Amino acid sequence: MKKRVLVLGCTGSIGTSTLSILEEFHDKYEVCGLTAHSKEDALAAAADTFHCSNTLLTSTADREQIRQFIASSGADIAVNGIAGSAGLWPSVCVLEAGIDLALANKETIVMAAPLVYAIARRTGAHILPVDSEHSAVFTLIEHYGKEALDTIVITASGGPFRKKTMEELKTVTVQDALKHPTWDMGAKITIDSATLANKGLEVIEACRLFQVTPDQVQVTVHPQSIVHSLIKTKDGMLYGQLSKPDMRHPIVMALSWPEFYPNSLEPLDLFGSSDNPLTLTFEKPDTDKFPMLRLAFDCAGKNGGYTIAFNAANEVAVAAFRAGTLSFTGISELTAKVCAADWTGEPETIDEVFAIDAKARAMAQEFLK
Repeated sequence: MKKRVLVLGCTGSIGTSTLSILEEFHDKYEVCGLTAHSKEDALAAAADTFHCSNTLLTSTADREQIRQFIASSGADIAVNGIAGSAGLWPSVCVLEAGIDLALANKETIVMAAPLVYAIARRTGAHILPVDSEHSAVFTLIEHYGKEALDTIVITASGGPFRKKTMEELKTVTVQDALKHPTWDMGAKITIDSATLANKGLEVIEACRLFQVTPDQVQVTVHPQSIVHSLIKTKDGMLYGQLSKPDMRHPIVMALSWPEFYPNSLEPLDLFGSSDNPLTLTFEKPDTDKFPMLRLAFDCAGKNGGYTIAFNAANEVAVAAFRAGTLSFTGISELTAKVCAADWTGEPETIDEVFAIDAKARAMAQEFLK
């Protein structure tokens, strides 16, 4: 019997990659629902391709309509490729409906990990990470066992500016920041990669997904983006997951879990070519030049709403940078100001999470003025 798949954010980078996988494995999967935020024509085209009449344009839908759409989809698994904090509510609805969640929306975990895991435990739904780094860690921990884990090592490409000086970073443009050296992603996540905020969010996500402390998470800059993450076991051994930088790999893993399907994705050639041999390098991240990573580690070690505030302030700052009203280095400065406030109150409901998010955004807007 075919596995029924709901694709949330089907017109974005993760969504379109998911649809390409579903097209290849049409004998294993059936598309039972599609959403897009505002790209109505692209949504209609995807619906036509997959013969799916169950669609929703979320820009014109309220929270209850989103909940009803997801609950009535009949999905076995939902891929959440929605960008930013907008992805939290759909994740909640997926888990409440007892549907497995293939999660590319890291903000779901950054903002509300204890609450979404409580829902998953109650309904029996699984949360399967789709970020390439966390997908790698998930697979490695499944293989070696959580009891063997000592340290998680998350790799980072370093973004387009890793060789720039602090002075040069003050004058980089939006166009500069959107030129990622190895990944093809949406605008917001590409800018987050340039500031290392994205890696910071992934540090927070790793702590919450795998129940480890920030001291058990390391980040290494690996410009080739071939090693997607590693784990160090208690005996000091390092184990890594390697593949070409293609988001379809972790999507296949999440959709097929707990099985492994042969596929048409290009495998990694360990030898490269005589003109371009495969080389893997690793270096420490510079948290003086890229303070968003240091700030994320700090927030990850605190209870309360600090990680919510970090994400909210960063989203406001990135929007201001894209609008030309904030410099590239101003992104970290603004986020740090917001995170310096008192966010010790622990949210006990999803509504309280959104209330902290709104308060942090309002504070960030005030600082912008």
